[in-house]
Amino acid sequence: MKELLIKYKSVTRFVFTFLIVYVVLSMAYKFYLKFSEGSSFYPDYMTHIVAIQSQDLLNVLGYNTIVVPHPDEPSMKLIVNGKYVARIIEGCNSISIIILFVSFIIAFSGNLKETIVFVLSGSVLLYAVNLIRIVILSIGLYHYPWRSDILHQVIFPGIIYGMVFLLWMFWANRFSKLTKRNE
Repeated sequence: MKELLIKYKSVTRFVFTFLIVYVVLSMAYKFYLKFSEGSSFYPDYMTHIVAIQSQDLLNVLGYNTIVVPHPDEPSMKLIVNGKYVARIIEGCNSISIIILFVSFIIAFSGNLKETIVFVLSGSVLLYAVNLIRIVILSIGLYHYPWRSDILHQVIFPGIIYGMVFLLWMFWANRFSKLTKRNE
C-alpha cells in the first residue's frame, strides 16, 4: 500500500487536498445556512440576493417580475407577468457549485497569486452564468411550461456544470503546478 501511495503521490495529494478543502468549505457553508435561519433575508442572504438579481434582470428584459417568500418552504417564488413560474431555493444560489470549483482549483493549485485570481474570477463567472441560467430558465418556463423537465433537469444543469468543467480544464492545462512540472 505504501508503495502505491509513493508511486501515485501527486494523485493521492490531489484527492486528499480536494476532499479536505471540499469538506471544510461545505461545513462552513452549512454553518452559514444554520446561522441564516430567522434572518431578515429569507431563506438566506445569498439565495435572497440571487432571487432579487434574477427579478431585476427579468424586469430589464421586459418581463414584469416579482419575487416573494414562499409561505410553505425556504425558497423565493418567482412570478413573471403574474404567473408563478419557479421557486429559487438554496441550491439555486451557486454556492455549492462554487465550492466544488474552488476545491478542484486549490487541489490542482498553481502559484498563489494565479490560484487566488482564478478562484475569484472563476467564482464570479460561475455566479454570473448561474444568474443568466436562472433568467433564461424562467423565461423558458414562462413560455414553455410543458418543457420544464428538460429545461430544469438537463439543459440548464448542463450549462453550469459544463462551465465548471471548462474552467477546470483551462486551469489544469494552463496554470496548475502539475502541468508546469510535466512540461
